[in-house]
Amino acid sequence: MKNAFFIAALAAAALPSMAQQVKYSVSGTGADNGKKVYLIDKLTDKAIDSTVVANGRFAFSGTASKDAFLAVNAEKKSWMTVFFNDGTPVTVNIGDSTLKGSPTNERLTKYDVEMDIPMRTLRAKIEKMGEAEIKAHEEELMGEMNKALAGQTAFANRIFNEERQSLIPLAFAELYFYDNGVEAYDKLVAERAPFASHPYLKKTRDEIARMLQPEDSPKTAFIGQPYTDLEMAAPDGTMHKVSELVGEGHWVLVDFWASWCGPCRAEMPNVVEAYGKYHDKGFEVVGISFDQKKEAWVKAIEQLQMPWMQLSDLKGWRCAAAPIYKVDAIPDNILISPQGIITNRALRGKALLNRLEAIFGE
Repeated sequence: MKNAFFIAALAAAALPSMAQQVKYSVSGTGADNGKKVYLIDKLTDKAIDSTVVANGRFAFSGTASKDAFLAVNAEKKSWMTVFFNDGTPVTVNIGDSTLKGSPTNERLTKYDVEMDIPMRTLRAKIEKMGEAEIKAHEEELMGEMNKALAGQTAFANRIFNEERQSLIPLAFAELYFYDNGVEAYDKLVAERAPFASHPYLKKTRDEIARMLQPEDSPKTAFIGQPYTDLEMAAPDGTMHKVSELVGEGHWVLVDFWASWCGPCRAEMPNVVEAYGKYHDKGFEVVGISFDQKKEAWVKAIEQLQMPWMQLSDLKGWRCAAAPIYKVDAIPDNILISPQGIITNRALRGKALLNRLEAIFGE
C-alpha cells in the first residue's frame, strides 16, 4: 500500500510539469489590413488566439503548453508558419513565411520553406500556363510533380536523421510515416527519440494509419478473406488472370494504379525496389491500371520501368477491380498469401518493404 501511495504521489507531482504553461509572444507583418491572423494549435487544429491586422502589423500573446506545436495562419492564406512554444518571442513575415525566434524555430522555418521550393516553383509555372498549354505538357508537368513529391519525402527522411535530438522532426512526421510506415512510430518510442513523447507525433501516426487503413472503410473487410480473381488484357492484348501467380509459395501484390495518378507514380520506385529485392524469393506483382488510354498506360510502364505483369480493361474508374475491391482512391494494393488470403492492404512506402522483410527476411 505504501508503494502504491508513493507511486500515486509521484504521478501527481509530475502532472504540473507535464502540463507546464509557457508564455507565447507572436508579432508579424505581411498580411492585409483588416484581415484576421490566427494562432493554431496543431495538436487540435483549432485556433487558440486571433487578432486583426492594423497598419500592416499584428501581435498577440498568451500561454500554451511548453513545446506546443503552433502555427500562424492569415485569413484566406493556405500556408502556415509553424513553430514550437519554447518561450522565445516569435516574429513572422506572412509574405514569405519566414520567422525570427529561437535557433530551433528558425531552423524549422528554414527547412519548411526549403522543402516546399520545388513544389512552389511548379505551382507558379502552372499558374502562368493556359489550359491548352498544360494539356500539351501534361507528361512533363507530371514528371516534375513526381520529382517534387519524391524530393519532399527524401527531405523528411533527412530531417529525421539530422535533427534526431530536437523537436524539428515533428513537423515532417506525416511524410516520414507515409514513407516508413506507421510502425516507425514504435521504433522512435523504443529508441527514446527526444520528440517521441510529444503528443503531436502520436496524433500524426494515428491520422496516417486511418488514412491508409481507415477502420470504418470497406477495405478492411477484405483482410483475412480469400481474394477474388481478376482477368484483364496485357498491353499486347493477351488475357491473363491474377490467379496465374497465386500459390506455389508466391506472395502476390495486386497494385492498383494509373499513368495519370501523380501519387501512384511517386510510389512506384518503392514497388520497383521491393520487386527487385524479393522477386527471387517468391514475391510477385500484378499491376491493375485504371487508365483509359492505352498509349499513356504503355508509356508509363516503360518510363517507370515496371517489369511485372501489367493488366487493364482501360475503363478508368469503371475498371472491373473497382467494385470487387472497393477501390475508391489510388494508389492502393492488396497483398495475397500463397494460400490465396488477403493479408494486407494499402502497403505504401517503407511499409511494403517492412512487410516483405518480415515474410522473406533480409
